[in-house]
Amino acid sequence: MRKNKSVLWGIIAILLCVAVILLNNNQTEETGSGSYKIGIATSTVSQNEDEYRGAEAAIAKYGDLIKHVTYPDNFMQEQETFIAQITGLAADPAVKAIVINQGVPGTVAAIRKVKETRPDMLFLVGEPHEDPPMVEEYADLALIPDNPARGESIPQLAKEMGATKLLHYSFPRHMSLVQLAERRDIMEAECEKLGLEFIFVNAPDPMGEGGVPASQQFILEDVPRQVAKYGKDIAVFSTNCAMQEPLIVASLQTGAIFPEQCCPSPTHGYPGALGLEITEEMKGNFPAIVEAINKEISSRGGDGRFATWPVASGYLQSTACVELAKLAIEKKIDLKDMEAVAKVVEEVTGASMRFSRLSDNGCFYMFLSDSLIFGE
Repeated sequence: MRKNKSVLWGIIAILLCVAVILLNNNQTEETGSGSYKIGIATSTVSQNEDEYRGAEAAIAKYGDLIKHVTYPDNFMQEQETFIAQITGLAADPAVKAIVINQGVPGTVAAIRKVKETRPDMLFLVGEPHEDPPMVEEYADLALIPDNPARGESIPQLAKEMGATKLLHYSFPRHMSLVQLAERRDIMEAECEKLGLEFIFVNAPDPMGEGGVPASQQFILEDVPRQVAKYGKDIAVFSTNCAMQEPLIVASLQTGAIFPEQCCPSPTHGYPGALGLEITEEMKGNFPAIVEAINKEISSRGGDGRFATWPVASGYLQSTACVELAKLAIEKKIDLKDMEAVAKVVEEVTGASMRFSRLSDNGCFYMFLSDSLIFGE
């Protein structure tokens, strides 16, 4: 009798184990998350709000699936801290992929360090700052606006908006970045082709002495000088995120033309410059944000003088990279399939994008969107 009871309890225990396994499998299938996590490292709100808000959107959608950290504003001087944050994310065995947006200097070193102990870790990088072929070698995927193509599209947009000159603000650190330097040269050549005068001005580096406040103050003071010298039909452009808000403010005050930000987006610089509140209901709703900006620009007489992309490049790099990481972990996408990657990005943004890749077989993807001009 005791033997029969033991057998019976053994059978019940086996059945319970099977039931638990089936339940767990079913939950994994339904949630798509299983037991893994995705790490994401972004800039702070003060450097570029879009990347941070994109991470927030991913957390709102997936909750504890996402582990979010922000790297130091002064990332050039604090690369060791940045690398430690990435290795800290990788120290959690549940983390199977890490998104870095923007891919500031030190990203490749961080990837290499993690891969020494976690060779299976997936890395997806938005807006990489380091040499593109090197990033392509170590990252599993990189996403960046098509800067060489923008070297042509930005002057063309400026010309369409009535510009006779294009003023390009930057500094040596950015001009040492391959794609930014290439875009600048293409811009100058395209301006010559279009009959626009190209003007280059060295601005203070926000990572240098005086920091972001000094670079922003320079823009607020220099744009009026340039407009007084060259006239209102001058288009202004800067390679730095922190300079976008003062550029918009100064352009509104002087009547200059502002064709596009360094990281094109309705939320990059515009809300702060216009004193526009992005409510909880508006967050992530780019058509609503565009409508609010359009109304404010028009009320200030800026019709036809301000433009951007209809989607936020920094925001989409955070949200799309999380989606792509999730699909890659679950073996539902091949990150080398550019068409499949583009489809995911377009689904996330709700906008049409033109994709190209850095090399024939790599996963360094460049994307381009049509621009919208406020007030038209």
